[in-house]
Amino acid sequence: MQNKKKSKNKGRKLSARDLKNEVFKLLKRNARKKLNAKQIIRKLKITNSPDAVQHALEGLTEEGKLFSFGDKLYRLDRNVSSGPVITKEHQGVVDITRSGAGYIIVDSLENDVYVPAKYLGGAMNGDKVTVAVSAARGRRKPEGKITKVLERASEFFIATISIGPKYATGLVEIGGREFEVFIELDNLLEAQDGEKAVVKITKWPTRVVKNMFGRVTTVLGAAGSNNIEMNAILINNGFNIDFPEEVIAESEELNDDLDEAEIARRRDMRKVTTFTIDPDTAKDFDDALSVQKLENGDIEIGVHIADVTHYVRPNTALDKEAFKRSTSVYLVDRVCPMLPERLSNELCSLRPNEDKCTFSAVFTFNESYKVTSRWFGKTLIHSDRRFAYEEAQEILEAGEGELHGELLLLNTIAKKLRKKKFKNGAIAFEGEEVKFRLDEDGVPIEAYVKERKDAHLLIEDFMLLANREVATFMVKKSKVEIPYVYRVHDLPDPDRVADFGKFAAELGFKMTLDTPRQIADSFNGLAKAARENQGLRLLEPIAIRTMAKAIYTTENIGHYGLGFENYSHFTSPIRRYADVLAHRLLQKNLGEKTHRENKEDLEARCKHISAQERKAMTAERESIKYKQVEFISKHIGEEMEGHISGMIDRGLFIELAGSKAEGLIGFDKLNDAFDIDESRLKATGRRSKKIYKMGDKVRVKILDTNMTKRQIEMQLIEEDSNE
Repeated sequence: MQNKKKSKNKGRKLSARDLKNEVFKLLKRNARKKLNAKQIIRKLKITNSPDAVQHALEGLTEEGKLFSFGDKLYRLDRNVSSGPVITKEHQGVVDITRSGAGYIIVDSLENDVYVPAKYLGGAMNGDKVTVAVSAARGRRKPEGKITKVLERASEFFIATISIGPKYATGLVEIGGREFEVFIELDNLLEAQDGEKAVVKITKWPTRVVKNMFGRVTTVLGAAGSNNIEMNAILINNGFNIDFPEEVIAESEELNDDLDEAEIARRRDMRKVTTFTIDPDTAKDFDDALSVQKLENGDIEIGVHIADVTHYVRPNTALDKEAFKRSTSVYLVDRVCPMLPERLSNELCSLRPNEDKCTFSAVFTFNESYKVTSRWFGKTLIHSDRRFAYEEAQEILEAGEGELHGELLLLNTIAKKLRKKKFKNGAIAFEGEEVKFRLDEDGVPIEAYVKERKDAHLLIEDFMLLANREVATFMVKKSKVEIPYVYRVHDLPDPDRVADFGKFAAELGFKMTLDTPRQIADSFNGLAKAARENQGLRLLEPIAIRTMAKAIYTTENIGHYGLGFENYSHFTSPIRRYADVLAHRLLQKNLGEKTHRENKEDLEARCKHISAQERKAMTAERESIKYKQVEFISKHIGEEMEGHISGMIDRGLFIELAGSKAEGLIGFDKLNDAFDIDESRLKATGRRSKKIYKMGDKVRVKILDTNMTKRQIEMQLIEEDSNE
């Protein structure tokens, strides 16, 4: 068969497609040999030019099928023989994990596609790529390899400059991964050795050329300052720290003067008692609540949202930049806003004692605290008071203080809404949020887990009500679908949940997971049990990871985690572009009129917004990690309590109490070799038979920290097994 094929090709000039196939087959048959174009021409006995064969070789290398050795010698990439069997290509967005591998989020696939680090093909977090997906056999999840990077999430990165005699390099660190950018000496902008600089990538790596090239656009100065490190997190995740000049100019031209015609178009609610409840440090107040008792004994509650669309008009420079960013990014010590400060902190912010334009959802509750009517529309409000969460909580607990009657009434209704939400299948998982108290230089002097009390939950419940009711209005407005921006959360993957159920059972918690409702009930039971059992508390973040990710889309499949059939985001347009779109679409569909946007265009916008949200979450996690390590760096030599939060072949991850900072203790430091159980729930010493289990309390000594790599070095000094 092989001889027939060769004789068929003898003396023939192959088409580009056939040439590529025959070259690959030849190198596959000779998997250990390195060949160049001329050797291939002789072996295949073809008349194609060396340039044509070289082009085929480079194309196969780009696809990851061949490996280049320089001097134009090529060999079969040995990973191909053991790599995934490719069945189909899809487009998706890269999500890099801590291990260096990645998951490709593909909208058309039920599960994310796992890609080992060696198959990432130079793709980075947030990049839009083409991924070749393998056939899933049995219960295996889809795996694949990236074949092409379609769109880079960012082209600017902050790097540490290292200058050599012939060229310089910029070392970029993102989420524990490092890569080098080569920079010609005349492209340094006078950056000095060891300084931080903003580098723009001018040439991305390929399968043929592994190196990345760039040029310095801004010199930031000496490494190590808090300001530089926080800006590095933003820039390296694709967020600009400055607004373009035309956007700033456009925002400065806006004013809050309201003419009589504009006032007449709005429902005037300035005389109704209204207030905001926000974090103590907040400046962008995008929601307020009003409350009043009506003459018939009913209660009217208004959820008033900053009317961003009154100022940000479609297709303006402001609007285009807001869409590009799609979200504000909240790092530990700063905000990278979606809108310029003129809007976010001034014109749109619902500051006390100022008349403000709002878009409102106004609800009437009867004496049983059930919603009997709802109204949506543009309003004018005047906030009487700005509360910090702590202030509002003190009033709720004391039952006295300014506006205590209104706060207590709202809290009573909020609890009623909350109870109904959980009765309808909502899941009660709440990830622990680490907060920091910083000194004047931004250095953390305290790290603690934020406690969510009634004041926080009160605001959340009324925002959920508004978001749900707005989505329901848009669903029921017409018998024919009106394309809208929904916030959806899909049902959990049965295989993931089944695996998690086995994991939980080994820790002593049994779950019933046959139906979506049973899954929700089991997860709620776990959340309740975890309040008393630290070992079970470790399961909560793992349980959350078994869930689908909430996204923005025009396809309304409901929100599983909240137990809502219809849900949108309407309540935070200062910091979320999805809410800006929701406001525009709702306004166009109030009253008798019906307006339909192009669904495909709207869906494309939803995908961009979802991708930006994921990038923002990554940046926020990185800033917390940095501050955790910075906080622990002030406690080197001290002993601390923690618990085992994870296991890998190299050692145990320890999460410290209070700060939730995590470090790795290598098994090589435990004076024994350890075997990890297949479940990765316990490790057993080969000689000592000592068992370490997930959730075990331990005592460690802090040996050192590495701010660059965000790592904490610990030593185990005392253990308290839970056996």
